[in-house]
Amino acid sequence: MSASTLPPRETTRPRQDAVPPRPSGSFTRALRRNLTAHGFLIGAVLCFAFFSWYPMVREFVLAFQKTKDGRTTWAGWSNLSYVFHDPAFWQAWRNTLLFTGLALVLGFVLPFLVAVLLNELRHGQGYLRLLVYLPVMLPPVASVLLFKYFYDPGHGLFNRIFELFGLPAQQWLQSTDTAMLSVVIAATWMNMGSATLVYLAALQGIPGELYEAAELDGAGLLRKIWHVTVPQTRLVLSLMFLMQIIATMQVFTEPFLLTNGAGPEGSTTTVVYLIYQYAFNFNNYGGAAALGLCLLVLLAGFSAAYVRLSRDSDQ
Repeated sequence: MSASTLPPRETTRPRQDAVPPRPSGSFTRALRRNLTAHGFLIGAVLCFAFFSWYPMVREFVLAFQKTKDGRTTWAGWSNLSYVFHDPAFWQAWRNTLLFTGLALVLGFVLPFLVAVLLNELRHGQGYLRLLVYLPVMLPPVASVLLFKYFYDPGHGLFNRIFELFGLPAQQWLQSTDTAMLSVVIAATWMNMGSATLVYLAALQGIPGELYEAAELDGAGLLRKIWHVTVPQTRLVLSLMFLMQIIATMQVFTEPFLLTNGAGPEGSTTTVVYLIYQYAFNFNNYGGAAALGLCLLVLLAGFSAAYVRLSRDSDQ
């Protein structure tokens, strides 16, 4: 019988759909592990939903409602119209934008410069990092009250320093010319520690070879910062700039404690403080929600535009 006429030999192939049995113990452990992970995830989602998402949805609904004599009715655009025709509305926005601009000059640039200085030091860097971050660890109310003592026109620290140099004493919180600047200085001192450490971490991730190449090309300190440091930390700078805008547009604690919110002739009235007044002084929750909605829309629009422009510039 020739080889060509031999019947084909049957070969047994393992079934592709056959799955080896899993021990019951490993299945139980995997199920328990997944249940634990999903439990933590559900808890986080519930916290976000209750403390973040629900207030935003409730604020949006309240902006178009009006409550009178315990009865809630739909008011349409009347709350927004009432807010827009309030003179304090436009003054609050001017003050908020002024605070944001001054805070960017001090609170955005100064921490970066301090981080560059700390990065250049070789000794005592840990102690200086602690010293810079110390104001962040203090309670905000304690820090603001400390600056309120510094700004005291009679016995404050700042006026005492002015007297040593023969300069006239200033009405820091009582004058319309210096009230907002005083609030910005206090807010910058309170919050600059976190930004400084973020910048310092970004700076320490820059390869040293880039600075060595810049020195070989004859670059000085300013040119190294502009051509090496800034491009290498561009992503962090962009993120911190966006967070700075969002945070400063919602300022409340510093002007509320330093100048009782409004300040001299309303010079420190911010949008968030006006929301506080509408809600708790005027009992106009619809107007407060309308103000909050305006602030939310503005910040969301700015954030979306800024992210889009940053993406286009990177491409």
